[in-house]
Amino acid sequence: MNEPIFVSGGSKGGVGKSIVTIALIDTVLHFKKKVVLIESDTSNPDVWKMYKDEIKTELIDLDVANGWIDMVNVCDENKDAIIIINTAARNNKGVTAYGGTLNSTLEELERKLLTFWVINRQRDSLELLKDYMDALPDSIVHVVRNSYFGDEGKFELYNGSKVRESVESSGGKSITFPDLADRVSDDLYSKRLSIDSAMKQLPIGNRAELTRWRNEFRKILGEVIDG
Repeated sequence: MNEPIFVSGGSKGGVGKSIVTIALIDTVLHFKKKVVLIESDTSNPDVWKMYKDEIKTELIDLDVANGWIDMVNVCDENKDAIIIINTAARNNKGVTAYGGTLNSTLEELERKLLTFWVINRQRDSLELLKDYMDALPDSIVHVVRNSYFGDEGKFELYNGSKVRESVESSGGKSITFPDLADRVSDDLYSKRLSIDSAMKQLPIGNRAELTRWRNEFRKILGEVIDG
């Protein structure tokens, strides 16, 4: 079996897909694994700008059929690398229309597909997840409660939902992703810094907060990635 494909999804904007993608990249690199980033937010490729000089990256539009073909080919050409896909807010339509292109090639690619579905506390996060699971039925889905929107107990709609039952009965996990102080998050995005670069450039207090956050998400994501 080749290395897996990780998708950071959520379909809607503002739930925290990109920050989870950054954390996934950092965690995989911490495990000394080779990684390829596929950035599908071609209009505002923040994560691509942060990491394009440190790892192999691809800008691919997943709103069109050709983008899904290109993505599958990248997966095939980089068998020894974990593929991390950062999705755009609009990609739910592309997933519904063309997700079968990826789903149908997983066996031949000899890769597992793991989705980290980032949610806020609103109902549409769950409705969009249902559509995603229908389009990519072979993906193991882990739901990521972004604690930027509150602690775990405040995600009442998800915590007591049939969607959660479906996710966990299919081998997925429900995890709570740690919040990062706004001023440090703003540093990463405004200065287009990877975490490693930020650890070299930011003031000591900012670096201390970044270290705290990094240690927390590495533990949480590491446990999920290792199974």
